[in-house]
Parts: sequence; structure tokens; C-alpha cells
Amino acid sequence: MQLLHVTIQTNKFDEELKFYQDIIGLKIVRKIDTPDMNIVFLADAEGGTEIEIINNPDAADAGNQNLSIGFKTENVPAKREELIAAGFQATPIIIPNPQTKFFFVKDPAGVSVQFI
Repeated sequence: MQLLHVTIQTNKFDEELKFYQDIIGLKIVRKIDTPDMNIVFLADAEGGTEIEIINNPDAADAGNQNLSIGFKTENVPAKREELIAAGFQATPIIIPNPQTKFFFVKDPAGVSVQFI
């Protein structure tokens, strides 16, 4: 079974879209615009699992302390510094073993995003 997408409903649609485009590097692969709703699907160049962002003015903070979305990055310390420079609060880098290091930030909707 293949994971198709992760859905984030947010009242910070434009900020959320900018985060996943500018910080993560995903591209819009399809949009659904109706008078009542805006939905955008984003994916990487390989077209893997997508992030679906739904503009929902009634959505509260989408964060859940037990949920995170993880993205691979080539240089963990450099990505952390980039995010801090962009105004995000990053956790310290966590190194559970010599082959693994990562950190987390909250996206504009409050979702915990891991960079590994």
C-alpha cells in the first residue's frame, strides 16, 4: 500500500503554502479552487507522497504533539541555520546514533516538521 498524501487544514493557507514551497522545496502538482474552498497538492520532483493543504478559515492550530512530517535534507546543520534565519524556532540537533541527526520546527499551521 502506498501513502498518497498528508492533509493539513489551516487558517494560514498562504503562509503554509509558502513554507512548503520555499523552505521544503515542494512544487504545486494540482490545485482545486472553488468559491468555497482552496486545495493545493504539493510534491517533490520525483512525485512521491504529496502534502495537501486545505484553506479552512475555521481550522485551529493543526499541530499535534505526537505527529510529525519528516523530510530528508543533505545538510542538517545548514538547513537548521536557514530556518532560524527565516524566523523559525528550531530544536537543537538530535543525534541518537552516529549515522542519524535531525531537528524539528513547527510549520505555520503548527505541524511539527522533522529535517533528517
